[in-house]
Amino acid sequence: MRHEDVWRAIDALAAEHGLSASGLARKAGLDPTAFNPSKRTGPDGRSRWPSTESVAKVLSATGTGIEAFASLVTGAPALPRGRAVPGRRIPLIGLAQAGAEGFFDDGGYPVGAGWDEISVPDVPDPNAYALEISGDSMEPVFRDGDVVIVSPAAPVRRGDRVVVRTKRGEVMAKELLRQSARRVELASLNPAHPGFTFGLDELQFMHRIVWASQ
Repeated sequence: MRHEDVWRAIDALAAEHGLSASGLARKAGLDPTAFNPSKRTGPDGRSRWPSTESVAKVLSATGTGIEAFASLVTGAPALPRGRAVPGRRIPLIGLAQAGAEGFFDDGGYPVGAGWDEISVPDVPDPNAYALEISGDSMEPVFRDGDVVIVSPAAPVRRGDRVVVRTKRGEVMAKELLRQSARRVELASLNPAHPGFTFGLDELQFMHRIVWASQ
């Protein structure tokens, strides 16, 4: 376990609750500067660990279990980058490339040529596919170059991370804030980026992210 993994997990926990790192510290009753970049290194330039008391307070404040936090630290569930893993092979393209025509059929299932493949642990959905994240709108949870596994068959609920493709060909990875009979409201996990609201008639599909490599 590395210092940066623990700090990344704190950043990810903050983002999942729509907070900055200082906002998370404030929510936990800590000094708002407790998680600032300047507090992550000592005067000698060496990396510092957050205190166990600080971690305990943010877990309590956000209702997060230690197992869930450990998953954020390790990046689990994760697919080792550059190594084959047992299971099955599914199609893979870049997030930006997914906006082009010819990669999905009318039902939102992956079709056509141009897909690469990736080995993943068994995913029960026969139409599952993988997208390589581009950009920083999902940081710190998903970073540029991470690969997410998407399941068209998985039920989508509020708070799920999803991939959305509009009928205009826009493809984005976001968090589902709420869905009504007519509209869908999406949030960027990176608070520096805006959210989006679409009418259901503007969307080609919305699929749930079920796995990620980090």
